[in-house]
Amino acid sequence: MNKLFIATFLLSSFIAAPVCAAEAAEEKRLDEVAERGAHVMPFDLEKTLHIFTKTENGGLQQVVVKDKSDTEQIRLIQSHLSKISAEFKRRDFSNPEQIHGESMPGLVELKKAKPGEIEIEYSELPNGAQIDYSSNSPKLIDAIHQWFDAQLSEHARHAISGENHQYTHH
Repeated sequence: MNKLFIATFLLSSFIAAPVCAAEAAEEKRLDEVAERGAHVMPFDLEKTLHIFTKTENGGLQQVVVKDKSDTEQIRLIQSHLSKISAEFKRRDFSNPEQIHGESMPGLVELKKAKPGEIEIEYSELPNGAQIDYSSNSPKLIDAIHQWFDAQLSEHARHAISGENHQYTHH
């Protein structure tokens, strides 16, 4: 009976150890992404929220302030999203690459898209800004969805899925 207990204990220790290591690595990755993001995005991640909403034809990326009276953060959000939407229209995804790396899911396909295959539309919101991505190509829609999933995962502390419409304005 003692041998069975010891064997079970040892086996469970070996199984549990990688789980703890994975959680620590995940936290480390979130810290790295937040640090790199602070160098690319001019607004304060702690005062803002990224919202990624997958749509039938692509997705809607919004960045909004947590405090609607924070006009400085709103200005910084609008300036940044306007700039990156223009870059994305040219298939320049260097900012997400700086934050997440070149192997970010969906990014390779988005960079390969031909002119006109993805519509990218920037608009201002009273509490921030948004970029609407749409395509008729199932492959590119899937790439947008993969890209949104990766951003939700890696901006976990500062991002939510659009399923929570509390902060969004359409």
